[in-house]
Formats: sequence, C-alpha cells, structure tokens
Amino acid sequence: MSVRVLLADATPKVRSALKLLLEQDEAVAVNTAVASARGLLEQVRLSCPDAILLDCDLSGLEVGEVLPQLRSICPRARVIALCSRPEMREAALSAGVDAFVGKDESPEKLLDVLRACLEAARGEQEGRS
Repeated sequence: MSVRVLLADATPKVRSALKLLLEQDEAVAVNTAVASARGLLEQVRLSCPDAILLDCDLSGLEVGEVLPQLRSICPRARVIALCSRPEMREAALSAGVDAFVGKDESPEKLLDVLRACLEAARGEQEGRS
C-alpha cells in the first residue's frame, strides 16, 4: 500500500523537484501539489492524505492558523514543515507540525523525516487497535 502525500509549496520548481524525489520511492504516491493555503485546505478536504509537506512560505499561510484547520479536516495526516528559514523551526514546531525540515537540508533527510513520521503514525494506529 502506498503512502499518499500532498505537496504544498509556493514555488513550481520546488514542487516539481519534491514530486520527482518522492516518486523515486515506490511506497509513495504524490496525491497532488498546491501553491496556496486555500488550495491546500481544498485538497485536504478532497483527499485526506497520509502526509502533507507544507512550505512555511506558502501564500496565505500562517502555520498557527492553518494547522488546526488541517487537523480538524484530516486528523491522521502528518504535517512536515519545509522552510528556507531555519529560524522558523521553533515557531512551526510550537504551532504543532509533526516535523520540520530546512529546505537547505539533503533530500535524504526529508525522506528520513517523512518515513519516521509515517512510522510513528502507524505505531499510534496499531496501539489503538
């Protein structure tokens, strides 16, 4: 079974690069890619992905405001903040994202963080059953 990932990044080149990176892994299916907070909320309502890669600089996004909305729409989705500004780490984590990855970090780091978040989610689900 593949993991459904939604990409939310303001930059088309970054969305394309992320999609290419993720599709290298047969266990990952990129649901869709969006360029705005509004598009993000619409797509989460439609697809309730397993994970969301969320650009901290997404148009119309205040992480602290949109995260509760994402959680209410799709509580099981893991949210990983991607940011070009490392100083945003604490604010993003305090707002409730599951993980934070700097855009200057390696692609392998992003994949490792994504896998770790999904493993944690699987463990929580198994613990409830």
